[in-house]
Amino acid sequence: MICTVRIASPLRSYTAGAATLTARGSTLAEVLGSVEQCCPGIRFRMIDEQDRIRPHLRLFVNSSEARDLSAKVADDSLPLHAIHTMTDDEVIDHLVQVKGIGRWTSQMFLMFRLGRLDVLPELDLGIQNAIHRAYRLRTRPTPKQVKKLGAKWSPHCTVACWYLWRSLENGDGQLGAQ
Repeated sequence: MICTVRIASPLRSYTAGAATLTARGSTLAEVLGSVEQCCPGIRFRMIDEQDRIRPHLRLFVNSSEARDLSAKVADDSLPLHAIHTMTDDEVIDHLVQVKGIGRWTSQMFLMFRLGRLDVLPELDLGIQNAIHRAYRLRTRPTPKQVKKLGAKWSPHCTVACWYLWRSLENGDGQLGAQ
């Protein structure tokens, strides 16, 4: 079966900017495998180490989650016209009121759509894994530990995150063979 997969804005760097992909598969695993074949690296952002769908990933059936977003924009409880003048925390507070949008999604929106340079997505498993590797920690850091470590990167947390994410694609990176 051939299907269309819509790609969230933060993941479009893996698809050369494409908003949709055509994939093959009769199960979700087959569809995700097809997406990974044409866009290497995207699977890690969608599926965790135990092959479970990451909590931030939203699956839409008949666009049911999209309705809450459009309703909030229509009744101005999510004032998109003023979003560029809001602080990061104000944007997050407004966005998390929408069904299906959480803190992580809000932070990705701030980083990749609004271009905010001081956002630290402490809940992101990629960031946690990269810090775990870069700082040679025994265990993956908690979101609280990520915030504490990342505080020194301000006002350039977003830039630090770009480097952390890329470090995961670099094998052992600067650590060399172990």
